[in-house]
Amino acid sequence: MNLLFVVLIPLMGAGLTAWMSRFGRLWSAWTAGLVALGALGTLSPSMLIAFSGETVIQRWPWIPDLGLDLAFRLDGLGLVFTSMVLGIGLLVILYARYYLSATDCMGRFYAYLLLFMGSMLGVVLAENLILLLVFWELTSLSSFLLISYWRHEEEARNGARMALAVTGLGGLAMLGGFLLLGEIVGSYDLSVILAAGDQVRADPLYTPMLVLILLGAFTKSAQFPFHFWLPHAMSAPTPVSAYLHSATLVKAGIFIMARLFPVLSGTFEWNLLVIGTGLTTLLVGAWIALFKHDLKGLLAYSTISHLGLITLLFGLGTPLAAVAGIFHVINHATFKASLFMAAGIIDHECGTRDMRRINGLWRYMPYTASLAMVAASAMAGVPLFNGFLSKEMFFAETADFFSEHPWGWLLPVAVAFAGIMAVAYSLRFIHDVFFNGDPVNLPRKPHEPPFWMKVPVEILVAICLVVGILPALTVAPLLKVAVTSLLQTPPPEYDLAIWHGFGLPVVMSAVALVGGIVVYAGRQPLFEMANQISGRFGGRAAFDRLLGGLFALARLTTRTLDTGSLQRLILLFLVSALGLGLAGAIGSGSPLTGERGLLTPDGVSIFIALALSLVAVATLLLHRLRLTALIVMGALGLLVSLIFVKFSAPDLALTQLTVEVVTIVLLLLALYVLPPRSPAESTGWQRLRDLTLALLAGGGAGTLTWSILTRPYTPISEYFLTNSVPGGGGHNVVNVILVDFRGFDTLGEISVLALAGLGIYAMLHKLHLPGPTSNPQGRPWNWDRHPAIMAALARLLLPLALLVSVFIFLRGHNQPGGGFIAGLVTAAALIMQYLTNGVEWTHRRLSANMHPLIGVGLLIATGTGLASLAFGYPFLTSTFTHIHWPLLGDFELASAMAFDLGVYLVVVGATLLILVHLGLMHRVSHIPIGTATEGSSWKF
Repeated sequence: MNLLFVVLIPLMGAGLTAWMSRFGRLWSAWTAGLVALGALGTLSPSMLIAFSGETVIQRWPWIPDLGLDLAFRLDGLGLVFTSMVLGIGLLVILYARYYLSATDCMGRFYAYLLLFMGSMLGVVLAENLILLLVFWELTSLSSFLLISYWRHEEEARNGARMALAVTGLGGLAMLGGFLLLGEIVGSYDLSVILAAGDQVRADPLYTPMLVLILLGAFTKSAQFPFHFWLPHAMSAPTPVSAYLHSATLVKAGIFIMARLFPVLSGTFEWNLLVIGTGLTTLLVGAWIALFKHDLKGLLAYSTISHLGLITLLFGLGTPLAAVAGIFHVINHATFKASLFMAAGIIDHECGTRDMRRINGLWRYMPYTASLAMVAASAMAGVPLFNGFLSKEMFFAETADFFSEHPWGWLLPVAVAFAGIMAVAYSLRFIHDVFFNGDPVNLPRKPHEPPFWMKVPVEILVAICLVVGILPALTVAPLLKVAVTSLLQTPPPEYDLAIWHGFGLPVVMSAVALVGGIVVYAGRQPLFEMANQISGRFGGRAAFDRLLGGLFALARLTTRTLDTGSLQRLILLFLVSALGLGLAGAIGSGSPLTGERGLLTPDGVSIFIALALSLVAVATLLLHRLRLTALIVMGALGLLVSLIFVKFSAPDLALTQLTVEVVTIVLLLLALYVLPPRSPAESTGWQRLRDLTLALLAGGGAGTLTWSILTRPYTPISEYFLTNSVPGGGGHNVVNVILVDFRGFDTLGEISVLALAGLGIYAMLHKLHLPGPTSNPQGRPWNWDRHPAIMAALARLLLPLALLVSVFIFLRGHNQPGGGFIAGLVTAAALIMQYLTNGVEWTHRRLSANMHPLIGVGLLIATGTGLASLAFGYPFLTSTFTHIHWPLLGDFELASAMAFDLGVYLVVVGATLLILVHLGLMHRVSHIPIGTATEGSSWKF
C-alpha cells in the first residue's frame, strides 16, 4: 500500500512543515525536503517494478456500492510524471530556500508546495477517475494558494483568482466527461476503461464526453483560448513558476490526454479538436513570446507554445506522435524549469525582470549566463541538446501528415513558423539579457547567486546536455516503458539518434534556426507592429468582461430577490415550494389517500397534538414579546421530546432535550442585545397574506405527509435492527448507525459543526456590543450579577453533570446515549458556570481557547477511519471485542468508541466556542463589580 502513502506523505507533511517554521526558517526547508525525500523513498520499490514494464495497482474499498475504491496505479506513464513531480519538486525546495527573502513566510510557502505536490501525485497515480478528479480539484486549490502567496500584491491575488476560475470551470466540465465515460464503460477504473477503446468510440455519447474531458485538459494546460491565465500566474514567486508552470500543473491536462489516449484518440473528432487547439496554441504562444519584455512573461508564453506542441502531437493520433509527445514532456520539464530558475536568479540579484534594463549580465554573472544559454538552446531546438531530439521527432510527424493529406502541407509550414519564432525568442532571451550593452538603472548591482541556489539549475542543465548527446543511454529505457503504458501496446519502432539522414525534418530544423536568427535580427518592425495591436485582443479582457457580466447578473438577482426582508425570502421559498408541489400533484394522477390502514388515536397522542397546537397559537399571539415567545418555543421543543418518547425513541428524545437547552441559552445570549419587544411592522393586508400563505403551506405539508403515510412502504430499519449487534457490536441501533453504518455522514456533520463554530468565532472575535443596564421602564438591574446561592449550586452540580455526561457517553453503544448527547450535556454544564459564576472566575479554571479541542476531536474521528485502512478494511470500518476485567466481568471494547470520543470533543469545543464568544460580546456585564474602569481592557 505504498502508493497511498506516497500521496499522503506530502499532504500530511504540509502541516508538519508549517508547524516546524516556529523553530526557524531553515527548519521548514529541511522538513519539506525530508518529506519529499520520504515520498520518493516510499515510491522507490514500485518505481523499480514499473520500470521493468509491469503495472502496480493497489486498491482499498471506499464506496463499493458505487464502484468507488481508493485505487492507485503506477505504470510507465505514471513513472515519468511522478519522477518529474518529486524530482523537480526536490530541486525547487532547495532553490526556494535561497530565493525567498527574510520577510517571506517560508513555512507557509513549503506547506502550500507540499500540498500541491501531494495533490499532483494523486492525479498521476489515481486508478479511479473519480479519485483522480478529487485530486485534480486539489491541484487547482493548492495552486491558487501558491500563485497568491504574495497576497499583499494585487496582481498576485488577481492572477490566482483567474487561474482558479478558469481551471475550476474546466474541472466541472471534466467531471461531466468522466461521468459520461464511466456510464459508457460501466466502470470508473482505468484498467477497465483503457481496455474499452472501441466500445467508447462507438458510443453515441462519445462526442459530448470527449468535448467535456478536453475542456478540462485544455483549461489546465493553458490551451487557446484558455491560455491567458498562465501569464498572469507569473505574479507567483519564481520557484512556483519553475514547479507548476513547467513540470507539473500545466502538464496535468497533458497527462489526461496521454492517459486516455488509447480510449479517445483515433477519431475525426479527436483529430479536429486536439490538432486545431494544439496548433493554434503553438502559434499564438510562439508569436506573443517574442514581444514580451518581462523575462517570466516570455517564458510563460513559450511554455504555452510548447504545451500546444505536445497537444498537437497527441492530436495527430499516431503511435510515433505519442512517442514524440511524451519525449517532449520530459525535455520541456528540464529546460523550462531551469530557465525559470535562471530567471528567478536574475530577478533576485538584479531586482527586476525587465529585459530592456537587464542587459550585459554576462560580465556580472557569467556562470549563471552559461547555464541559462544552454537551457535556452535546448528550448530553441539547437542540436546536441535534448529539445532538438523531440523537436526533430515533431517535425518528422508533421512531415508524415503532409504526405498523407492533400492539404497536409499547411501543417509543416505552420510548425516551421513556430520553430522560427521559438529560435527568435530563445535568442532574445540570450542576447537581450546577457549581452546587448550595459544594464540600465538596476535596483541592485548584479552578481552570482549563492552556490546552492545554482545547484538545481546545474542538475537540470546537465540533464539537457546528457540526454541531448546520449539519448539511447539515458532517457531511452524510461521513454520505452512510458510509451508502452501510454499506448497499451508494444511501442513502435523509433530511433533516438542525433542524425537520421537528410530529409524534410532536417530542412525544417535548418529553416527554423536560420529563420529565427533573421527574425530576431529584424525584430524592430515586428515590435512596432506588436505595440500597435497589443491590448486589442486578449483573453484577459474577455475574462474581465465575462466576470463583470456575471457580477452584474448576481447583483441584479440579489437586488430582485433579497431586499433585506426575511419575510420576502420566506414568501418566495414557500410560494416556490407550493408551486412545485402542486405541479407534481396535478401531473401524477395518483389518489390522495393510499391503501394503508389508519391507526386508532390514543389519549397521549391527542394530548400532545392539542398541546402543540396551543403552543403554536401562543407563539403567534405572543411573538412580539421576545423572551416570552422564546419560553413558549422551548415548551414546543419539550413536547417534541415527548413525541420521541411516545414512539420509543429515547436517543432522539435525549438529543432533542439537550439541543433545546443549548438552543435556548444561545437565543437568550442573542436576545440580551435586542429590545424586549419587537415593533409592529406588518400591515393588515400583509398579515392576511401571511395567514393565507401559512395555511396553504401547512395544509400542503400535511397533505403530503398524509399521502405518504397512508401508502405501504418498506422501511430500511429492519436492516439496521438485524445487523446492529453482529455488524456494529452495539444494541443501541441509533448510536451504531451514527458511528458505524453512517459514520462517514457523521464525520461530515462534525466537520460542518467545527467549521460553523470557527466561522462564528471569526465573526464574533473582538466584537463588543453595549449591553443594557436597566429594564425598559428604566429600573436598573440588580447589582449582584452572580448571586452566591446560584453560583454555589452550579459549582456543586458541575461534577454531577460531568459524571452524567461520562455515563451517557460510555453506555451509548448499548443504551440510550452517545458522544453527541454527552457532548451537549458537558457543554451545557460548563456554560452554566459562565452564566452563574462569570467569565473571570470560569476563565481562571477553564481555557476559553476551544480550537485545540475541536482539532483533536476531528483528528481522533478521522484517525479512527484511517486505522481501518491500515488493516485493509474500508474507511471507518469498526471492530469490537469482549475482554474480561476482574470484578467487573465481560466488557465490550469497540473502535467506534474512539470515533464517538471525537464526536464528543468536537461537540463540546464547537458549542462552547459559539456560546462563550456570543456571551463575550457584551463585555461590561462580565467584569466583576468594583474592578471595571473606564480604560480597562479585557481579552478572552
